Amino acid sequence: MSELSLLWNAESVAVIGATEREGALGRKPVAYLQRYGYPGRILPINPKGGTILGYQAYPSVLEAPGPIDLAFIVVSADRVPAAVDDCVAAGIKVAIIASSGFAETGDEGAALQAETVARARAGGLRLIGPNCIGAVGFGNKVMATFSPLFSAEAVVSLEPGGLGIVSQSGALGFGAASLGIERGQRPGWVITTGNDADVSALEVLAELASEPSCTGLLGYLENVPDVSALRSLANSGKPVALLKSGRSEEGGRAAASHTGALATDDRVLDAALRQFGIVRAGDIDELLDAGDAFVSPRRPAGPRVAIVTTSGGSGILAADDVVAQGLELTPLKDETRAALSEIIPSFGSADNPVDITAAVLSDPSLFDRSLEVIAADETVDMIIGCFCVMTDGDVDKAVRALAKVAEKSGKPVLVSRTGADFLAPNARATLREAGLPDYPSPARAVRAAAALWQVSKPRASEVLAGLGIETPAAELTEPELKALLASAGLSVPVGRVVGSASEAKAVVDEVGGTAVFKAVVPGLVHKTDVGAVKVGVSSADAAAAFDELSAFGGAVLVEELVGEGVELIIGVHTSDLGPVLTLGLGGIFTEALDDATSRLLPLAPGDALAMVGELRGKALLDGARGRAAADVPSLVRTLETVAALVSGWEGGFELDLNPVRVLSSGTKVLDAAHVIAKEA
Repeated sequence: MSELSLLWNAESVAVIGATEREGALGRKPVAYLQRYGYPGRILPINPKGGTILGYQAYPSVLEAPGPIDLAFIVVSADRVPAAVDDCVAAGIKVAIIASSGFAETGDEGAALQAETVARARAGGLRLIGPNCIGAVGFGNKVMATFSPLFSAEAVVSLEPGGLGIVSQSGALGFGAASLGIERGQRPGWVITTGNDADVSALEVLAELASEPSCTGLLGYLENVPDVSALRSLANSGKPVALLKSGRSEEGGRAAASHTGALATDDRVLDAALRQFGIVRAGDIDELLDAGDAFVSPRRPAGPRVAIVTTSGGSGILAADDVVAQGLELTPLKDETRAALSEIIPSFGSADNPVDITAAVLSDPSLFDRSLEVIAADETVDMIIGCFCVMTDGDVDKAVRALAKVAEKSGKPVLVSRTGADFLAPNARATLREAGLPDYPSPARAVRAAAALWQVSKPRASEVLAGLGIETPAAELTEPELKALLASAGLSVPVGRVVGSASEAKAVVDEVGGTAVFKAVVPGLVHKTDVGAVKVGVSSADAAAAFDELSAFGGAVLVEELVGEGVELIIGVHTSDLGPVLTLGLGGIFTEALDDATSRLLPLAPGDALAMVGELRGKALLDGARGRAAADVPSLVRTLETVAALVSGWEGGFELDLNPVRVLSSGTKVLDAAHVIAKEA
């Protein structure tokens, strides 16, 4: 563990800016440490000295008795650099800067933030914040925060659990923690990181992952600048769910103004999280729902779900959501359905979703016997129980049956319990004690099941090898780029650059009597938009087409006319998370169709095939409306070859293969562009 673990293991806490004044932020950390029984040394720091809430106060950390593990700084922004200097001189390893007035306020604040971080790093001090609400380690009662959560009239239970919550937004982080506590969750840690000026939220999450008692990690992020931190977090072995704001352009601007950080391209982040097996939550409820699912140690072996219900309507809704979430509604084995038919009333259903009907209220054994049969089916990876308006006694019977089958089978069991709390006031606690996450609707239970599969599915430990081709020194013309693609093993149309009308006619004859003519002009990428492409040019029309395209001021490329197929785009661009491979449907209509999927490079085995399967228009490749099926294996090889081609290229380039036509046999790159990003 690193020094960051002092955020929750500190044996001494100095509060710089402490005061006894009612309502002041500098009073709260001292009061919370006192109120919740922090067993370590509490050191209020105030230039006036004296006592604060009964503790000896010191004019500075340099005059306080050491060693000091953790400092909580809550003074005005202009006084923070001096406080940081004192912390360095006192040998403190970690400090939380709660103060605002830094990068979130503009250029002047950003300069002050940079100066503060530079001073800290020079002295070996790690900083959390600034502009944050602090950190809490429930196990050791380290209350380094001014969050109003802990000033509520009712004392918040500090019984530690295994969930770690890390949030750039302080108020949102502790607000989410309060909602989790209300629903019965027991967080072990709540850490807020504000502007992420030095230590990032991802870094704290990775540190928490090394805690043996941590069962799952939940994070709220406003920027994700470091792919290596994401990889490290994903490889920690702990399930992770992240809520990342700034999906829209407007949200991205708001995130930037909140923390002074740049937003990450949202689709790139989606691709990265999907690859790394990290759940992306859509809202706070979804984040906490994932946390409920993470508490149990049981993990699914696959995405196949069996639904068992006492309400046909709930079962149907759950089945719809299973498909929508990318899980599989397993059909159950013949022998399973036969055995269920012997148990379930004739007006129920032995098919998945399995409806045992309300008859279970008069014969609780129906539930036990049905669950035992379902859990024994090896095609079932997870079970979701759906119930409506069950009262306490019925809930107890259901919980006993569900807990028994979960323990015996080792398979995850999730519960959708739709009904008011007054029907069964103790139901949530009863289910939680049994290790059964419960949700108020089928949709939320299924989303949680999908999250559980996302963090459980095996990930390839190897990546595909590169080709060792060096980065092009300059932007390549289409003919130059196609020559490079061909040398890498990609298929391009037969043709060549011509210098005269007669040569153009000769090439048309060579490629079968009909060809495609293109103007080759450096910097002209979207040739179709300006009429720089002629399709279906015959031998008789070759001279006129050559003359027309020569007028653009460059060379003319003449190529074979490739047969019908499915048009796609394959592109690579560099992002702040690294190079990204994108596959999209539509050729020139890619933007209009907006059907695309991405992966960070390098690819792992199986990634390319998975990308093809993620296209909404995948049915076109399968042979829609009587057309011949496209050669998907050749498309997969094309994607893998493109990834291998650029594996060693330096950042700052864009490679645009558009369209790529997938034929019934083979895949050809019809057009290609290479662009090097200009310096800002």
